[in-house]
Amino acid sequence: MARILAVTNQKGGVGKTTTAVNLSACLAEYGQRVLLIDLDPQGNATTGCGVVKREAMPTVYQILIGRSTIDETRCGTDFGFDLLPANRELAGAEIELIELGQREYRLRDSLAGLRDDYDFILMDCPPALNLLTVNGLVAAATVMIPMQCEYYALEGLTDLVATLKKVRANLNPVLEIEGLLRTMFDPRSTLTQQVSRELEGHFGNKVYATIVPRNVRLAEAPSYGKPVIAFDRGSKGAQAYLALAREILERAGGQKIAAAGGARR
Repeated sequence: MARILAVTNQKGGVGKTTTAVNLSACLAEYGQRVLLIDLDPQGNATTGCGVVKREAMPTVYQILIGRSTIDETRCGTDFGFDLLPANRELAGAEIELIELGQREYRLRDSLAGLRDDYDFILMDCPPALNLLTVNGLVAAATVMIPMQCEYYALEGLTDLVATLKKVRANLNPVLEIEGLLRTMFDPRSTLTQQVSRELEGHFGNKVYATIVPRNVRLAEAPSYGKPVIAFDRGSKGAQAYLALAREILERAGGQKIAAAGGARR
């Protein structure tokens, strides 16, 4: 049974797409069957997996409006996981969904037959509370929140938690926070350390022990259409996301996971 996880934050520029792509690749590295769904019309997760957006047809857009099936849309990647791609067409779904029945449940219903095909289904949600994000939150069982340890990020987190409560109350009663991931972390900053401690104090074990540092290789990898473990496995960014994948698997299975070897499966 797949664990369906929405990677979301209403604030942009926090490493959300970076996390969705790299966590998918790292979970696949540990032998997990993974599907990544790009729900952002910018399609950055799609290009980050080496898929050309203009050639990605059909996309999640056609699934949401009922013109295509999952089997017709998903494609494999060179990195061990599958992808439901997105491109600019997806922006039109926001308007078209308004006219459709059960508009908040379109993605959930489409994924119903996939639960035995994968161990993890990850969704890269857009940095806004719109019908695309709501579809992701309704389909998900848990939410991962990447965030920078900055003052404005704390304000945005308060708004996001309020949104999750509303979705749980009205649309998806099982929705829970999987964890908070500290990204672009600079340990030299006093403010960063302070916000990090506040997160740990308020959210406890909901804050992942793994911290993703600021890392040039993480920023460079998408321009090559690769997750960072395929671009520079030895980089701090790659090692951080491998550690995050291990932490998630250990939380789920209650046992230690050995570090992944140097070669792919």
